[in-house]
Order: sequence, then structure tokens, then C-alpha cells
Amino acid sequence: MNEYELIVLLHPDLEIDLDKPLKKVEAAIKQYKGKVRSSDVWGKRKLAYRVSGEDFAVYVYFEVELPAESVSKFEKALNISDEVLRYLLTYPVPKSERDLRHNKEEETPQDSGSKEEE
Repeated sequence: MNEYELIVLLHPDLEIDLDKPLKKVEAAIKQYKGKVRSSDVWGKRKLAYRVSGEDFAVYVYFEVELPAESVSKFEKALNISDEVLRYLLTYPVPKSERDLRHNKEEETPQDSGSKEEE
């Protein structure tokens, strides 16, 4: 089983009752022999551009485990779902790599924009 991060953009009208669409996404994950490790509802947010005629969407973040052979079938299930406007399924950045990036950002000096005169 591989670990993935899944972000789902749900139709904004579903904000009132999120239980049904969330259960549908979780059921699709389980149908393809996956597991939901955690989920977090980020709430309704304005989109940068219109998606399926909508200016807003409800963002939901999942950490999931799926077998590699089930990923394409799971993505097809999300594509035909009426509730899901868009989704993004990616490998997570390993924590050690994330820490290394964070440390490098702290070590790089900030350029103040002024040049030293010679």
C-alpha cells in the first residue's frame, strides 16, 4: 500500500451537509481496498478561477493508503462523482525531506536589496 495525500473540492451547496459526500469519498477509498488515515475539512473557499461554473468549493484533505493498482480506478470513480468538482491525489513529501527544506530556508540569508559599494 502506498501513502497519498488527497484534496477534494466539493460542490459549495454541499457545505450544509458534508456527511453524505464525505462518506461517499471514503466508501470509494474502501471499495478500492484503501484506508483513510486522516481527514480534515478546510471549509468553503473562493476558487482562483471558475470550476464547473462554480466560484467557491468546499476543500477536504485526506491522508489515504491505496494499492498502486487501484489508483486509476479510484480516480475514475472521483471523476464521475457529481459532488466532486476537482481532486488532486499526490505522494506526500517525506517528513525528513520537508525538514531539510525548512532548515535550508532558515539558513539562506535574506537579501536586503542594497548592494555594497566597492
